[in-house]
Amino acid sequence: MPIAFPSPATPVARRTVLRAGLGALAASTLGAPAFASTAFPNKPIQLQLPFPAGGMFDAVLRALAEAAAKDLGQPIVLMHRAGAGGVTGVSSLTSMGDADGYLLGVMHNSVIRWPHMNKVAWDPRTDFTYLMGLNNLTTGIAVAADAPWKTLAELLADAKARPGQLSWGNVGAISANRIYAERLARAAGAKFNFIPFKGGNEQLTAVVGRHLDVYGDPGFGAMARSGKLRVLATFTEQRLSQWPNVPTVRELGHDLVVQSPFGLVAPKNMDPAVRARLESAFQKAAHDPAYRRIVDDFDLAPWNIGGEAYRQYAVAQYDREKQMLDEIGFKPE
Repeated sequence: MPIAFPSPATPVARRTVLRAGLGALAASTLGAPAFASTAFPNKPIQLQLPFPAGGMFDAVLRALAEAAAKDLGQPIVLMHRAGAGGVTGVSSLTSMGDADGYLLGVMHNSVIRWPHMNKVAWDPRTDFTYLMGLNNLTTGIAVAADAPWKTLAELLADAKARPGQLSWGNVGAISANRIYAERLARAAGAKFNFIPFKGGNEQLTAVVGRHLDVYGDPGFGAMARSGKLRVLATFTEQRLSQWPNVPTVRELGHDLVVQSPFGLVAPKNMDPAVRARLESAFQKAAHDPAYRRIVDDFDLAPWNIGGEAYRQYAVAQYDREKQMLDEIGFKPE
């Protein structure tokens, strides 16, 4: 039987209608999901960088974070946690069970390689949520603009004539760039004094100030364009479009090409809906014009793949890293 309400023309009727309306609203609020208070994200997101502030990763990820924050509607705060050649900051995510999407990290291949070199309680194949691949690092061999070496051949010949007297810098002691530099030196019969750095910015300052002889990492572009560095060669398959006069190590007679991509990860067991939201936002951000300009400034090669494809790459790369280390017999100092 329909409920009969008094006519709204009287004060009593108006109060009765108001009470009925408020009761219905309260009932509907209690019975419905609280999307307004629980929708992701509803607070700032932390993006943990495994290298010190001021380097290439800082500039690239800051531009990406600013672009993604526009889509997510929340700020993305960069946190720096350096150590162990960029492994400490990323591996710390494996001990954090809170995979709610508010803590992300930057993955790179040294993290995948690390368990083959040290005893750890985590596995890169299973203990991360992979969100997306970003870029492939472009490794160069550079010296100060006023250094005496004009070509890679001259540098290698000098290191052969004066074994251990020339210094070569890399971020970390077990990075792919360090390993390939060691392989290059051995092939040429040369010997360098390899020096690990915490970050690229510190290494750039050292080489420009002539406290370090060779810069052997990505991120050389800005300094080289400013005239402070001379790039002798790159560990790429082909010459870089922005450096057409710089030869590759391969074309100079050494079949060595460094593949060193990086991307975004989070603690394992993330809610699929949160993961999809993050992946969507960062995929859009990867096409942001301001971000693309920063990527080009550092001569990075886009490596834009989804989270599942990135996970599959990490699983396969884990085995490749073991094979490479076995083949070269490389051990960190």
